[in-house]
Amino acid sequence: MRVFQYWLAGVVLTLGISSLCIAETPASETIPNHPALSDDLSFTLGVFYPRISTSASLKPSGGGTGATIDFEDTFDLDERAVTPIAGLFWRVSDNWRVDVGYFDLSRDATRVLAADVTWGDQTFTAGTTVDSSFDFSDLRVSAAYSFFKRRDKELGVGVGLHVAGMKTSVQASGVGAEASDVTAPLPVINVYGVFALTNEWAVNMRADWLSLSYGDYAGDVRNMEINALYQPFRNVGFGLGVRSLVIDVDIDNPDWRGQARLAFQGPTVFMTVSF
Repeated sequence: MRVFQYWLAGVVLTLGISSLCIAETPASETIPNHPALSDDLSFTLGVFYPRISTSASLKPSGGGTGATIDFEDTFDLDERAVTPIAGLFWRVSDNWRVDVGYFDLSRDATRVLAADVTWGDQTFTAGTTVDSSFDFSDLRVSAAYSFFKRRDKELGVGVGLHVAGMKTSVQASGVGAEASDVTAPLPVINVYGVFALTNEWAVNMRADWLSLSYGDYAGDVRNMEINALYQPFRNVGFGLGVRSLVIDVDIDNPDWRGQARLAFQGPTVFMTVSF
């Protein structure tokens, strides 16, 4: 909720600054022309440094309910980690665009358990040394339409997928191991905006959301981000932003019967190359 408030405040502030700039700009001055609003192709490469919260359950194969486990508290997985991010933007026409984004985060840890833990068909008793891992990847693909497009600003809506890959493993010597691996394609709708403040500076914002049940999956996805873009060179720019991604899903799949909730919130730093 706090990230959404920041995102909304950023939208209002940017719109206010943009309106003020237009009101105070003499007619003889040129409207800002930032590459983020004019280039057809852009590549992004950077890092994401989120605070991570992971809870999940895995039901026993014989039925019943699985206990929900907090992987950071129970298994001592890192609560913060640096992960690379990559993206591609293609302006198909003046109003149509395609966006692709990806990040991948792998964590593992070894810990002596303070209490009994049941994961799937395996129970690990207190005092057992357990090796655990939780790998996550997010491939985001969307097609979008800009219903409002000017030289210095753009607003639009789109539809797409967050393809979430989750892979876990919990094992202990002399006890056994339990692993699960699933890829969940989660549909979303999105809204976005890009606002040029000068020829070098711009702000972009995006929010993805959807809550639904289909096939093996039921739950919701919420993604929000705001970025400041600085492009001092014709084809190369730099960005700094903040992002929040929350995935809460119930899974009924032979590879994973249970629930997973993952939250990633933190800053991003990146470089863009556009043409």
